[in-house]
Amino acid sequence: MKIVIAGSGSIGCYCGALMSEAGHNVTLFGRARILDPIRDKGLTVTDFSDLHCHVPARDLTLTEDAACLTDAELVIVTVKAGATATMAGGIAQHTPSSIPVMSWQNGMENARILRTALPEHDVRAGMVPFNVVPLEPACFHRATSGEIVVQSGPGALDQILSSVDLPVIESDDIEAVQWGKLVINLNNALNALSGLTLKQQLLNREWRCLMADQMAEALAVLKAAGHPVVSTTPLPAWMTPYILRLPTPIFTRIAARMLTIDPSARTSMAYDLSAGRPTEIDSLQGEIIRLGAQSGVATPICQTVRELIETPPAAPMSPGQILG
Repeated sequence: MKIVIAGSGSIGCYCGALMSEAGHNVTLFGRARILDPIRDKGLTVTDFSDLHCHVPARDLTLTEDAACLTDAELVIVTVKAGATATMAGGIAQHTPSSIPVMSWQNGMENARILRTALPEHDVRAGMVPFNVVPLEPACFHRATSGEIVVQSGPGALDQILSSVDLPVIESDDIEAVQWGKLVINLNNALNALSGLTLKQQLLNREWRCLMADQMAEALAVLKAAGHPVVSTTPLPAWMTPYILRLPTPIFTRIAARMLTIDPSARTSMAYDLSAGRPTEIDSLQGEIIRLGAQSGVATPICQTVRELIETPPAAPMSPGQILG
């Protein structure tokens, strides 16, 4: 397929490289600061299980021009939430309504924004479970595991996109899958505030207890609002807070698959916060806070965490400092 990755950051470049390697005609539509190094030396992607894939620049189309959307057979949107409306405008201007559009983004509102702006398009939500970080210009590393899940629909797009190194599956209940990912992604902010790697954080019981408390707060909100949750980890969503609170020796035995992550991995919000870039806090904690207010469920942890991300501290914090 002729696939345009609209907003080619870490996730977009990683997925685009593997789609190109699988034989698709891939266009990376993004910013010059990301694309220029790829023009110079090609695109390299790696992962925690020793994957190493290099795609020469000549095998990709690299552009900052939205006109590239005109020839797409599939558009996959991977911009941060704050840029979704702008990208939707570009798709509406350049892409025929017969072309499907997928949202491979964090949060719940992105597919809604795209559907509102693109009422004639087949817009499908998706969930990318893994974490991708830039190691250096033109090199992106996948640090955690999981399969991409896309909303069911015509055309068998999951089978077309899926490959050995980039499994893609369909779901008839994508919203529940997205809620499950959002609950897990609430830790993005805690990880950013901690200054720790994800593995260090998961091996620290004090941090795990705070993660569990925040997750339980969110699950209570979703239950009150009537939103089912499909877990994106091997554990059922309701069980995860209990497992996180266990003593570390027991936790590491029970949750070994949760620790299948690169030892150096941190969340994308940690990188955004340290670089002074806008974060997706409003699409994560903000979503739970809004839903909690509508459902009459208090969300003190999510509110505190959002405030700390919006006015970041000068140094890493401990769980006790976050809870005050």
